[in-house]
Amino acid sequence: MKKGEIFTSRKDRKEEAVRSDVMASEGEYRWTVCAVIVLLIALCTAHMTDRPASSHPHRKTSVLKMDEANLSVINEIDNEMMLYVVSDHCYKCLPQLLGIIPARPASGTPSSVGFAVGTQHALTLLLNSTSPSLEQCKVHFHFGEQGNYSLWVKNLNEPSRVSCSMITDSEPINSYLPILFAFLAFAFLGALSAIWNTVKRLDVVTNLLLLLGGTVETERLINSELGTPNRLVDASTESIIPSTAGRRLRCLDAFRGLALVIMVFVNYGGGRYWFFRHESWNGLTVADLVFPWFVFIMGTSIGLSLSGSLRRGVTRTHLLRKIFWRSLQLFLIGVIIINPNYCQGPLSWDSLRIPGVLQRLGFTYLVVAVLDLMVAKDRVTNLSSETCWYSVHDVCLYWPAWLFVIALEIIWLCLTFLLPVPDCPTGYLGPGGIGDFGQYRNCTGGAAGYIDRWLLGDNHIYQTPSSRVIYQSVIPFDPEGVLGSINSILMAFLGLQAGKILLHYRDQHRQIITRFLIWGFMLGIISAVLTKCSRNDGFIPVNKNLWSLSYVTTLSCFAFVALVVFYYLVDVKKWWSGAPFFYPGMNSILVFVGHEVFEEYFPFRWKMANNQSHTEHLAQNLVATSIWVIIAYLLYRKKIFYKI
Repeated sequence: MKKGEIFTSRKDRKEEAVRSDVMASEGEYRWTVCAVIVLLIALCTAHMTDRPASSHPHRKTSVLKMDEANLSVINEIDNEMMLYVVSDHCYKCLPQLLGIIPARPASGTPSSVGFAVGTQHALTLLLNSTSPSLEQCKVHFHFGEQGNYSLWVKNLNEPSRVSCSMITDSEPINSYLPILFAFLAFAFLGALSAIWNTVKRLDVVTNLLLLLGGTVETERLINSELGTPNRLVDASTESIIPSTAGRRLRCLDAFRGLALVIMVFVNYGGGRYWFFRHESWNGLTVADLVFPWFVFIMGTSIGLSLSGSLRRGVTRTHLLRKIFWRSLQLFLIGVIIINPNYCQGPLSWDSLRIPGVLQRLGFTYLVVAVLDLMVAKDRVTNLSSETCWYSVHDVCLYWPAWLFVIALEIIWLCLTFLLPVPDCPTGYLGPGGIGDFGQYRNCTGGAAGYIDRWLLGDNHIYQTPSSRVIYQSVIPFDPEGVLGSINSILMAFLGLQAGKILLHYRDQHRQIITRFLIWGFMLGIISAVLTKCSRNDGFIPVNKNLWSLSYVTTLSCFAFVALVVFYYLVDVKKWWSGAPFFYPGMNSILVFVGHEVFEEYFPFRWKMANNQSHTEHLAQNLVATSIWVIIAYLLYRKKIFYKI
């Protein structure tokens, strides 16, 4: 074969590979659009099941809201009764008075009073007599949404003994069917996409698609969170190398994109399901996973980016200026988007909220990036595997940074457990309100809340924390406050450690996966010790509002394990391209800011026929989230990447 023919053959093969990649992207885009359509059809079908069963013909029912059931208390005794209720999810909470049930009238007809009760968690109902105030009976029950129930209160043979029995008058609806239909819709589209990816590799199909399409996409541009490229650079290269050298890790963008997609979904409402909302206090829900993962991946990207920049000969002074500028931009954008006053006139400085998600990201990025810049080597040190400390050299080489982070964590522990808080017990980690039997009503968050109120003032922090839902807390508390920022630095630093593993064990897949799993196991053990494997009874419970130490170790454990899965599937075996999460992961700042700014605009929000339906909320939130994925894909195709 002649030289020109060899060159042409190589060029043709390259163009064919690029065309195949383009067809895959176009196929993924079409399947994403189809997913939205199929999802709407499936949810419309599910909506037919999202209706309450017919009520008992001889009873009056009130109009119920989402996550509510109707309870009628029927009193057949001659004493007036008080009904109290407490949720199983409310730790050490005082029972709350739900209402008073009159005594049976002289006519002998039982008295009846109707109440709306919550269905998200199991409840304990307490019936006390009014004079004297004695507990007559206790009923533990988990009500179903839109169900109708009767609690009959009767005298037994002995006048002093009371019997309480719960009867289901009409069955509740299954409010989780919409989730099942949505899952099946996306699973169906995923299966079709997998089949398509197999079929399109056939020569006949490939030639047909090239004939119909005929478009060739140029080399993909790259970008990542905060504009920092995720590249692995060969340690044997010179200190000044071309910016295109290295290999991009798609798993990081895919993991970041997954966290971002879930974040958008839960911020839009998550179908109004309680497990797609932030936990009221201790514990974890799906919504509590995503922000720490975002921080973790940001730390990983910092390590890879700064290492690559130093190898290209970029000066540390220049990098330091970029770090400060990016951090400032993130902070300012965050302040702007969480203080919207479009319909309320000029912004009031008296109620400006200062902490927020992007502000936390900006501060965390500043500290971790500067710390890594101080200890990072111009070249990655390649030790011989025979060296005695080879197995831990990715940690030992950066021991000053580890000492700094450990010192920060000691400061967090001292402030949390030793700082005196007025009118509150030292070391208090509770929600205040009706928690802890109402003893510390104004102590929400302990030292963390006190520091925020002291530094920033009550009017400049979050006014409606999630603890108000169950614990009825009465004071402001910010989950992105000052003290929690210390632990977000720890979270990003653990992500940075993942980046160091990727750098020091480049292309050694077994070594990388083993170390990720070891880190996940160690952090899991630490979490088990801190929490005593319980939600509320540990030394330091898992708490997103406080960004507690156990919260960081638990979510870092999950992150390392998840990164193993993404790394193995996407970059090692290449069984999965990372789509569709890869696309929002490449434009994360734009998608995050955009979904916040346009949240109340069509097509992300519209007037619903029944705003008390999980089905309609779920459809609206999934469609809105899917639209942002499509927008990210279109921007990727147009090679538009917003970076800071």
